[in-house]
Amino acid sequence: MSGGRTSDGSHRPLRGVWGGGAPHGGAALRAAGRTEGVQVSAETTHETTTHEDAYAQSRDTTEGKVFTVTGGDWDTVVGGHDPISDERLVVNMGPQHPSTHGVLRLVVEMEGETVRELRPVVGYLHTGIEKNTEFRTWTQGTTFVTRADYLAPIFNETAYCLAVEKLLGVEVPERATVIRVIMMELNRIASHLVGLATTGMELGALSMMIYGFRDREYILDIFELASGLRMNMAYVRPGGLAQDLPDEAITKIREFLAYMPGCLKDYDRLLTGNAIWQDRTQGVAYLDVSGCLALGVTGPVLRAAGLPWDLRKTMPYCGYETYDFEVPTHTGADAWGRYLCRLEEMRQSLRIVEQALDRLEPGPTMVEDKKIAWPAQLSVGGDGMGNSLSHVRRIMGQSMESLIHHFKLVTEGFRVPAGQVYVPIEAPRGELGVHLVSDGGTRPYRMHMREPSFINLQAVPAVAEGGLLADVIVGGASLDPVMGGCDR
Repeated sequence: MSGGRTSDGSHRPLRGVWGGGAPHGGAALRAAGRTEGVQVSAETTHETTTHEDAYAQSRDTTEGKVFTVTGGDWDTVVGGHDPISDERLVVNMGPQHPSTHGVLRLVVEMEGETVRELRPVVGYLHTGIEKNTEFRTWTQGTTFVTRADYLAPIFNETAYCLAVEKLLGVEVPERATVIRVIMMELNRIASHLVGLATTGMELGALSMMIYGFRDREYILDIFELASGLRMNMAYVRPGGLAQDLPDEAITKIREFLAYMPGCLKDYDRLLTGNAIWQDRTQGVAYLDVSGCLALGVTGPVLRAAGLPWDLRKTMPYCGYETYDFEVPTHTGADAWGRYLCRLEEMRQSLRIVEQALDRLEPGPTMVEDKKIAWPAQLSVGGDGMGNSLSHVRRIMGQSMESLIHHFKLVTEGFRVPAGQVYVPIEAPRGELGVHLVSDGGTRPYRMHMREPSFINLQAVPAVAEGGLLADVIVGGASLDPVMGGCDR
């Protein structure tokens, strides 16, 4: 302990408090040469180190000054209550616990098996993404934001680029917008698959873990065909895309559209009709609409409480108002309802992807303005690392002015008019918003992400306190937080 208070409220140092069992029972504390006071009872019959009577009794001996410390402090701590009847246990879950949903620490105060108080502790994956983005060009920012919610990288990139494009006042080509929709909805399915897989693992349904990650691999293969990377692709760029969607990726997407509905039926047979799954999720982790609105909770958690709030419908972007799809809702406001909403959202995402493929017309995937358009098209050489020789030859074969412009655009970046903007989109976990402030320079003056995982985690105490310890796992998993996005 670092300090205490006297009867008049003033601070005084506490170097150590020793109890002697019964009130006023003596215990000798040897302090050779150390004269700081030790707070004990108010009784003093010998010389003390200060003028206050509330410090320990002391006497000089041949081996130094000896303090006599009484045990009255235990009476103060107990406060007249029976410590046995009021006993509570503080349990530390995580951040390495295999059943906490991500690198999350939960400090839980238990009374038997009942949770009396819970506090989430975050920050274990903090990487300074927002602040790092302010020291990079506008295009380089996509490389940082894509790593926030690492299970939904396309959403991070799209929200960021929509904000930059709004500041620039540019419209991206139609083909680029349609491809963004395709990639986002595929990413939504992949994210929900991980949510179902990890929730199944944490509740003991290990088969769901295997199937969820198996089917997600299909989508990651598509991402690799499109961008060369499976995660954190930085595929969406200000003004459009890093490169066009290749034909083999489109073929793979159509194969996935035929494959995935059967998998969703398997999940239904595996979980929806499972009596154990129903008992673990129905009526568990309850949070109604008023609670969601009070805490700012969005996404499937809010829709599972009965409110059909989906930014793709209520505040459309990327042409979502032109697509035919439904917003799944449920009235249970529990973990069961959130599971059913995510399952139906995957079906609706398949509908959107199919419509987007049908309207995919040939055309550019980057704005025409060469002062904004990133010049490289990810054409790599034979070593698989550097630019291809044909690409370098084309750049070098142009005029000196073009070469200088290419160099300055890549190294310095383009300038964005001064102003600020906030752009929200519907990510797998709820409203993902990007707030950008520009001072007219080549990099953001301020960048902040309204991350749904961070906001939704505030609901963990609300859904867990008063319930059982086993239901803490269910409640946290039903919120589906991704700690990379939470900590940023």
